[in-house]
Amino acid sequence: MSLWRVPNTMDSRPPPSKRQKREEYRKVHKDDGHMQMPKKKFYRQRAHANPFSDHQLTYPATPDLMDWASHYPAYVAATTDQTDPKDTSAPDSRQLKKDVTVADIGCGFGGLLVALAPKLPDELLIGMEIRTQVAEFVQDRIRALRNQNPENGLYQNIACLRANAMKFLPNFFKKAQLTKIFFCFPDPHFKARKHKARIVSLTLNSEYAFVMKPGGIVYTITDVEDLHKWMVQHFQEHRSFERVSKSEENEDECVKTMMVETEEGKKVGRNQGEKFVACFRRLEDPPWP
Repeated sequence: MSLWRVPNTMDSRPPPSKRQKREEYRKVHKDDGHMQMPKKKFYRQRAHANPFSDHQLTYPATPDLMDWASHYPAYVAATTDQTDPKDTSAPDSRQLKKDVTVADIGCGFGGLLVALAPKLPDELLIGMEIRTQVAEFVQDRIRALRNQNPENGLYQNIACLRANAMKFLPNFFKKAQLTKIFFCFPDPHFKARKHKARIVSLTLNSEYAFVMKPGGIVYTITDVEDLHKWMVQHFQEHRSFERVSKSEENEDECVKTMMVETEEGKKVGRNQGEKFVACFRRLEDPPWP
């Protein structure tokens, strides 16, 4: 009897690629109505993206043209506006009952958004993420959470956009609209020639000051001490911000949440690394002479 195995031609097809597996998973996930939580392994992407690249992003020409209603359907206000639907230059007639006031810039896989949703029930929170796959994961995660909590209405106050905040933040938010901005474990861009790509700089801080309401807080956290010192220096050098005292920082529930709920924060905790936190208050603008 021969011990050689005759190859089965039916098994000669190559195994499905990672892209095919992702597409098949997402189709099944969509067909089940986004009831199950998405799995990260089907949304993998590089850790960082180049903020200066053309990412084929969609963004409004002005904040008034931003369609927030599709992201927060539970907060759409009743309207009798008779705007012509063919007029694409007109703002979306579906307006929200309240404005978005909290932004997580570079929200990653959405851990902070999800944790803050029940802690800030009266606020609308938006996560902004430049990486396509990661933004899609957060969007699917929020859909699943909403579908799993139809009775209590949890997680209706959070959403995620694929956006480049370094380029287009004022396109989304009006002057003095935001009360909180989070920068959690941003790309440190270690090389000196890459420092211009850091999410905090004197120039960008002026944009953050523009969209922030006086009295609002900027929250920063990182496990890179050099980046921590950079962010502290650049916010303290800007006339629109002052650093929050350590005692006030320690009592802030958002700081406590930020320390433990982000995916990067959990990773740093598992590795017993150090986390550096700094918060900054938006000051009132000086009166015109």
